[in-house]
Amino acid sequence: MSDGTYDGGAGGGGEQVPGRARRRFPGISSRAYEHPADRSALVALRRLSGFDTVFKTLSGLLPERSLRLLYLSDSVRVGERQFPHLHAMLLDACYVLDMPRVPAMYVTQDPQPNAMCVGLDEPVIVVTTGLVELLDEEEMRAVVGHEVGHALSGHAVYRTILLFLTNVAVKIAWIPLGNLAVTAIVTALREWFRKSELSADRAGLLVEQDLKASLRGLMKLAGGNHLHEMNVDAFLEQAEEYERGGDLRDSVLKIMNMLPRSHPFATVRAAELKRWAESRDFQRLMDGHYPHRSEDKDASVSDSFRESAQHYADAVRTGKDPLMGLVRDIAGGAGDLGGKLRDTFTGRGQGGSGGSSSGRDGGQEKGGPEAP
Repeated sequence: MSDGTYDGGAGGGGEQVPGRARRRFPGISSRAYEHPADRSALVALRRLSGFDTVFKTLSGLLPERSLRLLYLSDSVRVGERQFPHLHAMLLDACYVLDMPRVPAMYVTQDPQPNAMCVGLDEPVIVVTTGLVELLDEEEMRAVVGHEVGHALSGHAVYRTILLFLTNVAVKIAWIPLGNLAVTAIVTALREWFRKSELSADRAGLLVEQDLKASLRGLMKLAGGNHLHEMNVDAFLEQAEEYERGGDLRDSVLKIMNMLPRSHPFATVRAAELKRWAESRDFQRLMDGHYPHRSEDKDASVSDSFRESAQHYADAVRTGKDPLMGLVRDIAGGAGDLGGKLRDTFTGRGQGGSGGSSSGRDGGQEKGGPEAP
């Protein structure tokens, strides 16, 4: 224990505890694993006009007690006598991340693989039967760690508000101005929540400490329980192709496909997690060098902004998406901006001297719209 490693979970016992030493992180702050875009998006969300007022109002209106009663009455509460293997994983995840309080956890009947962490006063973790049946023990451990990461970061509060407001937006769609105001907040919340998923993926890796298992879980979310038909390396190659492929039209379509989603695409999440696992920041964290919760009150807001700004600058500098290339050209003072926009958007000039457009102008021959 002196080096921060241990051979099992807190009260885990049995075959669900990995047969390998893992590091735990006493007093770890969520800042240690939060994605820079998560922090910056949350700051932007709080600066959204009227958000503070809406948040304070909704905090008193949200039917949280009703939500808890619903899960208590119509789901199965995880514990020593019900889903004991999930209970062991939950205790283990809370032990690794040094979670002050173990959140309640429920399994609900739903064939769609999903999990969430909701609640205002106290977080509640909910996993579907579809997810439990899809993943193996190690993949599921990463998911439980993912949800505990949400709880430790305080994401559950905003997730609960997002669920409530999405409901409200549907009910008041006939009120033009009211719907616009709610839609603006829902859009901002979704943008933040997509970033928060990247943070929670990192928390899941800290709990699981097996990158392959985490990546397998994401791959199964995309392709189902056909592991013998899939390959992690090929799956990551899809993320590479998605990031660099196409022209500006595809860049716009990527944005449009993403807007209604609460989660980033599975291939993108896998690639992001792999990059973080190979980074110096992750290695330092695993070596025991990380911010502690006791230091959170002294954390510099300006430092968080600078880190987020640096992240976006690096994304533009290294991004392979055509839109990122255009941003780099504009920032670098590209001469013929109008021509550059035209050629990039139409796909001309991809192969060098720009006469022929036969390779790209046939883009509309692909058929119907792509699946999101």
